[in-house]
Amino acid sequence: MSEKTTVEKPWTGRFTEPTNAFVEAFTASVGFDQRMYRQDIHGSIAHARMLAHVGVLTTAERDAIITGLNDILAEIESGAFQWSIALEDVHMNIEKRLTDRIGDAGKKLHTGRSRNDQVATDVRLYLRDEIDAIAAELKRLQTALIDLAEREADTIMPGFTHLQTAQPITFGHHMLAWNEMLQRDAERLIDCRKRVNTMPLGSAALAGTTYPIDREFTARELGFERICGNSLDGVSDRDFAIEFTAWASILLMHMSRFSEELILWSSQQFAFVDISDAFCTGSSIMPQKKNPDVPELVRGKSGRVIGHLMSLITLMKSQPLAYNKDNQEDKEPLFDTIDTVKGCLRVYADMMGCTDQPDGTRKCHISVKKDNMREAARRGFSTATDLADYLVRKGVPFRDAHEIVGKAVALGVKTQRDLSEMKLEELQQFSAAIDADVFDVLTLEGSVAARNHLGGTAPEQVRAAAKAARARLAG
Repeated sequence: MSEKTTVEKPWTGRFTEPTNAFVEAFTASVGFDQRMYRQDIHGSIAHARMLAHVGVLTTAERDAIITGLNDILAEIESGAFQWSIALEDVHMNIEKRLTDRIGDAGKKLHTGRSRNDQVATDVRLYLRDEIDAIAAELKRLQTALIDLAEREADTIMPGFTHLQTAQPITFGHHMLAWNEMLQRDAERLIDCRKRVNTMPLGSAALAGTTYPIDREFTARELGFERICGNSLDGVSDRDFAIEFTAWASILLMHMSRFSEELILWSSQQFAFVDISDAFCTGSSIMPQKKNPDVPELVRGKSGRVIGHLMSLITLMKSQPLAYNKDNQEDKEPLFDTIDTVKGCLRVYADMMGCTDQPDGTRKCHISVKKDNMREAARRGFSTATDLADYLVRKGVPFRDAHEIVGKAVALGVKTQRDLSEMKLEELQQFSAAIDADVFDVLTLEGSVAARNHLGGTAPEQVRAAAKAARARLAG
């Protein structure tokens, strides 16, 4: 980045001495807001077209500005553009370069607007574009989970409450639970985008402008669905950034929960899944180690994003209307939240999915250890509730059935046998209602198959739910 401290600033007319060198660097935002250059240029092109539309600019001035801005866009993307801290931010860097290229016409571009409404517009345009990219990555992760659920619709595992074995479920059902969380996240993101897609441009510094601007024209040019209805709020509102970061915090909270389960499941103590080597690392001292670094890091990044939410809320809580320099601090937490979310979604979609191999095979990066899952479900008396339900169907009141099954489980604990491993006469000592057909409900397969209703864990329902989830994504 260039350090041209001799550059004349666009606001120096009222000042009698130059900015202190450290203050210049301290207050500059170009080091991080330059990532919005495309949005800044597109916003300026739309503004120039509007100014020509209402007669403030001539056609020739408009065309010179648009050509100059497009040339600057190419210059930035080629890496030839020289950014200057002395020009403070992305807006002034581009405007100064435009004036250098096309002369006085460039000085007319800022007519009818302020950096206050310009930056608010740029941030909204930038976030809108990033939301669309994030939505695509979110959909890719959901697709991977649905694919995995379909492949493992019959795979039995223990379901947990309090991290204790509760009832048998299918691994496919568990993956679709993750997808349900993400589906809510997707719906919230769509709703968040509606409020992001509101145009502040035309609010000027805080009170609007005396020029005959056409805000509807500019909104159409930039694809905004609505226009900020109050100029004070238009330049000072950062609710949309807070809302997006709150959305991201919920998403990362969900992904942290996914990560915790993958970390547990991939441990030797559980040994439910194996994560592909491509998504793990080793130890510098212990040669046997295979560490689930991707889920661990995603779990850690959730705290980072939640911290950014707290930062933005705190930033805004004491600001009077309208714009204040404090708002420069909105970008770094917002930008880092965007980058973190995109990275987490991308690596998770890759890790939960499959890739085509050079030999024509397809490698899935999560390998399910079905025998270990099944054995864990069998060991934990996970069909105890099925036995209680069996007794209720035989006419035993539920509370009595609960007591009977508790005693049967106590015998199982004492003799280290599952309920399904006991003899009929052993079970009958607890209740005369128990008959030979009891073993139909004590099998793991019978247990999951019995929950054959909407939202249940039966393989038939898992396949139907996966099909519905896929159709929802396609729609």
